[in-house]
Amino acid sequence: MSEAQNASNNPSKNEQPAKPVSKGAIYFQAVRAFSFPASLIPCLLGAMLALLQGGSASWYLMPFIAISLLFLHAGSNVISDVDDYKHGVDAKDTLGGSRVLPEGLLSPKEMFRFGMILFALAVLFGLPIIIDRGMMVLWLGILGIVGGFFYTGRPIGYKYVALGDIFIFLLYGPAIVTGTLYALTGVFSFSAALISIPLGLLVTGILHANNLRDIINDRRANIKTLANVFGEGFAKGEYIFLIVGAYITVVLLVVFNVLSIWSLLVFLSLPIALKNMNMIKGVKIEDTGKIAMLDAMTAQLTLMFGVLLSISIIITKFAG
Repeated sequence: MSEAQNASNNPSKNEQPAKPVSKGAIYFQAVRAFSFPASLIPCLLGAMLALLQGGSASWYLMPFIAISLLFLHAGSNVISDVDDYKHGVDAKDTLGGSRVLPEGLLSPKEMFRFGMILFALAVLFGLPIIIDRGMMVLWLGILGIVGGFFYTGRPIGYKYVALGDIFIFLLYGPAIVTGTLYALTGVFSFSAALISIPLGLLVTGILHANNLRDIINDRRANIKTLANVFGEGFAKGEYIFLIVGAYITVVLLVVFNVLSIWSLLVFLSLPIALKNMNMIKGVKIEDTGKIAMLDAMTAQLTLMFGVLLSISIIITKFAG
């Protein structure tokens, strides 16, 4: 924190933070690509469930589904950065966001316009899906854009009133998994919604890792998250609940024959989960630097967990 302040007060070239060399690199930094497993892995799981279900599926739509989701997620990240910057959540002395606005790499107006372009691209790549599957996909797309924009966007900004965890779980768990399945097959499945729960918990863990790290800054900005409303002890417990809950849910789904025994392959990712949970032990909320990468590490866990779960479904399909 003091180093950043010193750098801003002493404008010598050697002390200036390294900046991306091109506009393209800046825009790439702005989308926070490390978080993309949060949307692409549930999409992959939905596709694997379509494969397991059998019957006819419009597989040519899969690239459009994935790319549309990617642009939707990127747009949500960018708009979130704009609103967090305006609310004082992201500043030169904080660790959150892409850092594009606090570092002055783009203006808020440029970032907002970029976010709107990303949302427009999400709609554009969603058109073939709407044409093939009809109005239900349109409504799902509208739900995704509204959910992404109003995560921080006014007048709702549900992130700022301690509702982020709930809505992120619903949007990046059941909504993406069942939505992908429907887009490919035209069928909604309650079992798919159940199978999406572990990934929904892990994606919520990515968000909560941010909130745990940012408790002090969010309080200073008068932003309410579950982490800062209920305090440090609760926040650490919630993170562990989300991670452990993902594994317990898989076990329960196997016990009740919703998933096959092959799904226990997800436990190969347990060492990463344990490493992440151990990271928060003994860490005080003032020591934000010690958990600065917890969100990215939780995204890596989500990636590995989701890939293993998807592989287990392929094995179930072809090996029985």
